[in-house]
Amino acid sequence: MKNKAYRSLGVAFLIAILGLQPPAARAEIVTTGQLTEQHVTDVERAKIQSFLDRASVRHKIQAMGIEGLTARSRVAALNDQEVRELAARIDSLPAGGNFANFTNEQLIIILLIAILVAVIVSA
Repeated sequence: MKNKAYRSLGVAFLIAILGLQPPAARAEIVTTGQLTEQHVTDVERAKIQSFLDRASVRHKIQAMGIEGLTARSRVAALNDQEVRELAARIDSLPAGGNFANFTNEQLIIILLIAILVAVIVSA
């Protein structure tokens, strides 16, 4: 009688131990392209954030009534394609001056409109 009780207890204990094991780890193959694409997107997102951190850009954004945190959250909400497009626009701007006949204020307005359109489209 004791033997059956111990055996039943042992079986119950074994079932409990096996049932409580964590699930097996799963590994998948990640291609170099996937890693590179994610890295490039992260770099471009950082480029946009650093553009927004410039004193002149920050001042003009605040003058238009947009808080820096709002602009940062909008950039964070952009998908990968929108980040690439916006970073390409920033790269196409000349380093030290106006783009064609645009003033800095007009360029910032264009940037903000692009961010707003991207957020509205992605919503």
